[in-house]
Amino acid sequence: MDLWSRKDNVTDKRRTNHEGRSGVNLVGHSDEDQVTDNEIYTIASAGVDSEGRQSATVCGLDQHEETFTVDEALEAIGFGMFQWKLSVVTGLSWVADAMEMMILSILAPQLHCEWKLPGYQVALITSVVFAGMGVGSPLWGIVSDRYGRKTGLTMSVCWTLTYGVLSSLAPVYGWLLFLRGLVGFGIGGVPLSVTLYSEFLPVKSRGTYIMLIAVFWAIGSVFEVLLALLIMPTLGWRWLLFFSSFPMAVFLCFCHWLPESARFHLLMGKTGKAMETLARIAKDNGKPMPKRKLVGNQQNERGRIKDLFTPQYRKTTLLLWFIWFANGFSYYGIVLLTTELFQAGPLCTAIQGAKIEASYLLWTTLAEFPGILLVLFAIDRIGRKKSLALCFFMFSLCILPLFACIGRLSVTICIFIARAFISAGFQVAFVYTPEVYPTETRALAMGTSNAVSRVGALITPFVAQVMLRQSVSATLSFYLIFCLLGGVTSLLLPIETLGRGLEESCLDQEAGQQTATTNQTNKTAHSSNQR
Repeated sequence: MDLWSRKDNVTDKRRTNHEGRSGVNLVGHSDEDQVTDNEIYTIASAGVDSEGRQSATVCGLDQHEETFTVDEALEAIGFGMFQWKLSVVTGLSWVADAMEMMILSILAPQLHCEWKLPGYQVALITSVVFAGMGVGSPLWGIVSDRYGRKTGLTMSVCWTLTYGVLSSLAPVYGWLLFLRGLVGFGIGGVPLSVTLYSEFLPVKSRGTYIMLIAVFWAIGSVFEVLLALLIMPTLGWRWLLFFSSFPMAVFLCFCHWLPESARFHLLMGKTGKAMETLARIAKDNGKPMPKRKLVGNQQNERGRIKDLFTPQYRKTTLLLWFIWFANGFSYYGIVLLTTELFQAGPLCTAIQGAKIEASYLLWTTLAEFPGILLVLFAIDRIGRKKSLALCFFMFSLCILPLFACIGRLSVTICIFIARAFISAGFQVAFVYTPEVYPTETRALAMGTSNAVSRVGALITPFVAQVMLRQSVSATLSFYLIFCLLGGVTSLLLPIETLGRGLEESCLDQEAGQQTATTNQTNKTAHSSNQR
């Protein structure tokens, strides 16, 4: 059915769901004057008195007027040139994020030799970045939910670029530690690119196309290793830090093109700007815009932590936080285990001091690409929850052979496959999280989830590096148990988002739940009458 031919059904549903609750109105906005061919109405969640509701009813929607939502607009316009350009621009920020993460495994050994740093000081260089990310992620999420996705993402990239370049000039260890912590704080906002990107995608293929961001992450990881191979032998680590900031500079050159989310504008009541953005997408994709009224929810209270723990989201939030923790703990754990196991010389011994060449690091990093292909095949076929569970369980299965003293080639294969699956699971979490939360808290949910994953990343060096020297079996058992629990937790998530439109407000879900309850009650009553 042509989405632009829908008439009564959307209007009737909106009126039924929202007029029946107190504090919800149908109101018009002055932004309507900015659009000539389309009339716009916004469903506002701000409470007004009965006179205001009566006035809104008079000025509101007629039951026979044609309306459309952002989801319907994006579904009809489809995935086209606009989304491809958006993929490249947001992908640049993801490349930069991956490079800043990958540089940690290259920088620490070099500084250990050049500055004669003890082990704990080397570890702090990595830990301070994750600590900065843990603090920055929820704060950037709040900024994004209150002031816009483009605003939050641009500010975080500017911050990261500034302190990334300054850290290449650090004269002593203390300054480097301080500046890298500030870099981590900025990197905490980069996942906002996934939030922004997801809000421009049609429902039917959202999972597949979000995986384009994962491709940029893999490209960034590989590019950083290649850059290290080229620069480190001649120019040293300072120039490596400097050139690693290049993708962020390129992103900032193109960020003027980056649009603000139409969903965010609609949530703020800026319906004229929302229509301008949708018209821009339609023009780039060569599709017509509807000559109808845009409807949506206006929500004045956005980016509040307590909204993640309302009754309809409490269970999802807690389960997701554990999933993100397990992903961060296991992903960075397998990266560190790769280094530690092969530094040990013969397996199952604890000989220290051998070095891993960057060329080997390049080969293990290539495991990211098979993981992406796996998720591309599974995520829109078996769903997000089952894809997450599959990745956790397969990671656990690949860990099992490492308990035995198997050969180096076998260990390499197991680690390669394990990293492919856990990196795939991480990407599924990036797909699922923005889908399950409404626009008013979507960026905050991503920020807090990312922060929890960094807690796991902070803890994992003490397991993969410190505990490994005491007991290989105990170390592997930690990763095995956490990933098994992660798989079970994934299956317990209450919502499957495959084929589900993005919620604009928590009011949408409440309305859907009320409608479902009403329908079930009516069906039960009808059955009783028949008996």
